[in-house]
Amino acid sequence: MDDIPIIAQALVLAILLLASGFFAMAETAMMACNRYRLRALADSGSHGARLALALLAQTDKLLGVILLFNTLINAAIAALAGFIAVHLFGDEKWVLGVGTLLISFLILIFAEITPKVIGASHADKLATGSAYALTPILKVSNPIVSLINLLVAVMLQVLHLRGSGHSEGLPLSPDELKALVIESGHIIPKQHRDILVNLFDLEQVTVQDMMIPRGEIELVDIRKPIEELRLQLATSYHSRLPVVEGGLDNVLGILHQRQVLAPALLETVDQEAIRARLIAPYYIPAATAAYAQLQFFRETHQHVGLVVDEYGEIQGLITLEDIIEEIVGKFSPGVSGAIANSAWRTNGYAMVDGSQTLRDINRSLGLDLPLDGPKTLSGLIVEQLRDIPEADVCLRIAGIEMETVQIQDRRIKMVKLFRPQKAE
Repeated sequence: MDDIPIIAQALVLAILLLASGFFAMAETAMMACNRYRLRALADSGSHGARLALALLAQTDKLLGVILLFNTLINAAIAALAGFIAVHLFGDEKWVLGVGTLLISFLILIFAEITPKVIGASHADKLATGSAYALTPILKVSNPIVSLINLLVAVMLQVLHLRGSGHSEGLPLSPDELKALVIESGHIIPKQHRDILVNLFDLEQVTVQDMMIPRGEIELVDIRKPIEELRLQLATSYHSRLPVVEGGLDNVLGILHQRQVLAPALLETVDQEAIRARLIAPYYIPAATAAYAQLQFFRETHQHVGLVVDEYGEIQGLITLEDIIEEIVGKFSPGVSGAIANSAWRTNGYAMVDGSQTLRDINRSLGLDLPLDGPKTLSGLIVEQLRDIPEADVCLRIAGIEMETVQIQDRRIKMVKLFRPQKAE
């Protein structure tokens, strides 16, 4: 070493620092890269992405070769730095001490922190690039790395710890996938992102959460005069209507409105013609998951069902369109303006229909009303007060102040919600 010029020794030291920085950067990039994005790149023809995935499939060997060379290089850096310091300033104790501190600082800055920050900031690009260098290095040093990994495996077994030599990445849970979709705002358009989030929520939502409540169902009562029935059939915007005899507790069947629309307009339809076109009603347990019901609708070729509780009492009605709207958003022309346009006004309150579901209110107004009890705002208020209130009654539920504005036929028709401070 004495015959090598000091400039050449310094140049070798700089090269070793860069080599150590490369391995540190490659390690961080490989561990921080997005494996799903690498798979997409590999499927699109990226050779570097395929090499990176192959290395990540054998994580023990990947880390083994990186740490092996990084340790050897750092040891060489320390030895060379000490030799240079002694050559320049002598072999006094303070020279070795200062040299050790100086080389530790250089390793920390140029071979550890800076490369790892760069690797974490550009993980995907650097992982595919570094894979070209790491792959042949691993092939050459594979016997040594395999021996080291064998010793590590024996040590883990002695310590009763389990190790895995392969890592394809743990499968993501539904909540993790949902969070991933929500945080991908710069990649997925908001409209598409909302649809994906709604799909995740569909597993936790039951048909009772989105059904048309019993009191809001449009019925065709076969006992009414034929003139009223013709007018109703000619003006209804629903394509399928429950036909009853006297009330919802006596359902005769479901009528496809289009089948009697032309005769109704021509005033040739009568009660018997309506009865002849009925199909058997389709009943759905209230606790059925919305996603499962969507599959049932597809399998049974049904489009509308009556939701019943555990006692067989009809609680509401749900259609295929209701579930689809839960995914893609409201598009039905039959949605009332009070429900479709619920929003905070400039003076800090919102007017809400009492029959509106709590889920829709929470979604449109950004609130957190409880969902583990009644499904509608009216039901929540009645449960809280244990009575049907009069108009102008003020109360607070879940920190949200509200006032009953209109009561009609023992039902809460309109409620004023006051915007809480946390929602501003």
